[in-house]
Amino acid sequence: MQPSNEPSFRESVDIMFNRAVALMDLPPGLEEKIRVCNATYTVRFGVRLRGKIQTFTGYRSVHSEHMEPVKGGIRYSLGVNQDEVEALAALMTYKCALVEAPFGGSKGGLCIDPRDYDEHELELITRRFAYELIKRDMINPAQNVPAPDMGTGEREMAWIADQYKRMNTTDINGVACVTGKPTNAGGIQGRTEATGRGVQYALQAFFKDEKGMEKAGLSGTLQDKRVVVQGLGNVGYHAAKFLSEEDGCKITAIIERDGALFDDAGLDVESVHQWIAKHGTITGYPNSKMEAKGAKLLEAECDILIPAALEGVINLSNAARIKAPLIIEAANGPVTAGADEILREKGTVIIPDMYANAGGVTVSYFEWVKNLSHIRFGRMQRRQEEARHQLVVDELERLDRYLGDAWSMSPDFKKKYLRGAGELELVRSGLDDTMSTAYQSMAEVWHGRDDVSDLRTAAYLVSINKVAASYKAKGL
Repeated sequence: MQPSNEPSFRESVDIMFNRAVALMDLPPGLEEKIRVCNATYTVRFGVRLRGKIQTFTGYRSVHSEHMEPVKGGIRYSLGVNQDEVEALAALMTYKCALVEAPFGGSKGGLCIDPRDYDEHELELITRRFAYELIKRDMINPAQNVPAPDMGTGEREMAWIADQYKRMNTTDINGVACVTGKPTNAGGIQGRTEATGRGVQYALQAFFKDEKGMEKAGLSGTLQDKRVVVQGLGNVGYHAAKFLSEEDGCKITAIIERDGALFDDAGLDVESVHQWIAKHGTITGYPNSKMEAKGAKLLEAECDILIPAALEGVINLSNAARIKAPLIIEAANGPVTAGADEILREKGTVIIPDMYANAGGVTVSYFEWVKNLSHIRFGRMQRRQEEARHQLVVDELERLDRYLGDAWSMSPDFKKKYLRGAGELELVRSGLDDTMSTAYQSMAEVWHGRDDVSDLRTAAYLVSINKVAASYKAKGL
């Protein structure tokens, strides 16, 4: 629970925006044009469920149309409101600009707890919500392209895409009206894991930044770094899984709604995930200690803290007690503006949300491009690539025979080298490159300007400059 004197999520975004533009020289009026939300649609619709009509309230906000289509997820949560949706839409604008995804920012939400309804009821609700947005052109492959968010996933995106196709039967690009679909319904491999994978790549980029590491008081590699993860949903699960299995991190605590698990030797992320999937709770998990007041472990000794659930979990009430030298915001807005100031004064380094969780929109961009091109990535070039590699392997094998015991190819080299890149490999490669390039653009500002003391301000400066350049190119 945030303190009453805490700025709202939307106010926090505006405060951080204002802090950045104060360091810029934007033309009169352009600052306000970039900051304000262009439009927010509120839809109220009825669905007959359980023998009566139930009325639902949904939102779709468009923050900036400096590029189109606009892009942003749809979340299902009882906490959805206009301010939250507009704040998230603004973050999407800056996020897309930072990672050079050619979209404006948008966001949607439905005020509903999806756990209160069975699958058939959720489908009826989702299709009606989609109908209300589609008929207003708030879902369209050329204008507004939603994606999954908290409380939604592949299933809901497939329903929305099908609803769009039913209403626009001749639109050949109709499947591109949403991203995050199942692979058998026009989706792309690697999309489900994308945001968590992006968090991993963001940390890898940070750990190559010697100046950044020095500011955080860290050294070495990700190997054996102690990590606390708050929220083991899609993003937190994949980030924790990849960091532990591929980078050698120790996940020392996992915080959930109903408490937290902790073990200094490191938790088995996959085992915890399967327990939650089976039991719906972390309670009773046998292989670790449990803390009933999970939020206490946000303040635990660790190297990296990953808030991966709701906004505002690090606020004025606990910021001073946060011990992690490095926080990476896998969720949107987990650190309030007030907490951000306290943490900066302490010297805590924060990898900001607009960069850290941009893996989702990056791979959504790849999916959108795939849908518009109507061809799977790798389909045209994979065999040709493998044939070209075969020529090299043939020559190496000839050399191997000639030199005998004096030289030989490494084990598995042939198998690995001959394998051409498929869709998943290309998606991961593109995401890795995007996260690395975006980090470099932030780091240049962070380390290169005396008036920029943190990565968040650097990220805002980079993204706002790109949005401003787009508006100027349009003649504004």
